[in-house]
Amino acid sequence: MKDPNLVDWEPNDKDNPRNWSMGFKVWCTFQLSMLAFAASLGSSIIASGEPDISLYTGVSSEVTVLCISLYIVGFAFGPSCWGPISEIWGRRWGMLPAMFCVGLFSIGTATSKNAAAIFVTRFFAGVVGSAPVSNVAAAIGDVWEPKVRGIAVSFYGVCVVGGPTLGPVIGAALVASPGLGWRWTEYLQAIWAFAVTFVTFFALPETYAPVLLKFKARRLRKETGNDALYHPHEHMELNFKTLVTKHLARPIRMLITEPMVSCIALYASFVYALLYLTIEVFPLVFEEIRGWKPVAGSLPFLALFVGVLFGLLVNMVGHYRYRVISEAKGGRPVPEARLPSMIIGGFLFAIGLFWFGWTANPKIFWVAPVLAAVFIGAGFYIIFQQCVNFLIDTYGLYAASAVAANTVLRSILAASFPLVAKPMFHNLGVGLAMSILGAVACIAIPVPFLFMKYGVKLRRVSKFAVAYEG
Repeated sequence: MKDPNLVDWEPNDKDNPRNWSMGFKVWCTFQLSMLAFAASLGSSIIASGEPDISLYTGVSSEVTVLCISLYIVGFAFGPSCWGPISEIWGRRWGMLPAMFCVGLFSIGTATSKNAAAIFVTRFFAGVVGSAPVSNVAAAIGDVWEPKVRGIAVSFYGVCVVGGPTLGPVIGAALVASPGLGWRWTEYLQAIWAFAVTFVTFFALPETYAPVLLKFKARRLRKETGNDALYHPHEHMELNFKTLVTKHLARPIRMLITEPMVSCIALYASFVYALLYLTIEVFPLVFEEIRGWKPVAGSLPFLALFVGVLFGLLVNMVGHYRYRVISEAKGGRPVPEARLPSMIIGGFLFAIGLFWFGWTANPKIFWVAPVLAAVFIGAGFYIIFQQCVNFLIDTYGLYAASAVAANTVLRSILAASFPLVAKPMFHNLGVGLAMSILGAVACIAIPVPFLFMKYGVKLRRVSKFAVAYEG
């Protein structure tokens, strides 16, 4: 029997984010997506400035790759903190202070006088920048019903992927502009971070249900005089030991103990790492091998983004199929219904890698590798987005920690791939190096098939997954 003093949502409760108007939900989703875009843009916008930073600081070009890698390493450290914070104090506390700090550290990078200062500020910018990247998807899950969440999360995904793909193009234009240079890549990042933080501070409401119900319980006690009214989130134990062992350690624990998190995170991490590999490989192929100018050499990144948009179309078609399946299950999430789109993405991604590798030769018309980049972008986006959707569907209130676990692993791989890109591709050649990566992509294709077969069984034994049969 339900406890009469337990505060919960009432039917059509206007304070429940799921009951907000469509227009307001779209506005909130747009703000959340801009937070994610601001953080992800910072990961790559400085890439085009690496040669100038090398000259200014006197370090080698291999070392300046740390401008990218250390930011992404920060992405690996931050989620274990920001995800649980959002599940204790709410999504706003889990994102907005961190986003403000992104602007501060970006200014720190822009005003740095030596390589050490650049690298340190880039690392801490990544630590705080990981907050929206790991929390926005969960916040979108707070607002939208599972049967329509896919579209909202897809547009968030475009912003997360759009940052790394558009960043080199924007950065190249700034670096090539007289009177600007590499420092302005960070000044622009700071301006954008501060602007988004300002808007969301005043316009973005809290979305996390347990925190909102805690506020509702406090309000009802004052209005009714019934001090017995409560919500369990009010009585959460928050001493240092429980914060560290239970909340902050949760993403790592899920990564280690939850097969669904670890396998999905490994697949998403591989494709995500290859996205950052292209930040170093595309200049090698189009500038070093083909002899293009820096700005022109950055334009193939637009092909990646075009591929992302094609991937968005595939995911939207898959969403309508998912909606039919979800409605047949009474509106419940059905994670396995996300997987057919992931299968399509897996094939597109592998095809794109092989295609790009064997058309990089300057004797082959430049359109061929650019079209391959479209396939890589489409495949990456489909896989990445469906992995996020799968985790949100599966873990419900623990979605932020599950996505944070995913972010930790993918960031570790994404930080390492750019460091090995130039040695690997110089020693093996673009064709062979890409073929090795394409072979790994082929090995990963069966992952969604395995989850289609065993997903329900794994959820039954999970300590964190939502309790439903699918």
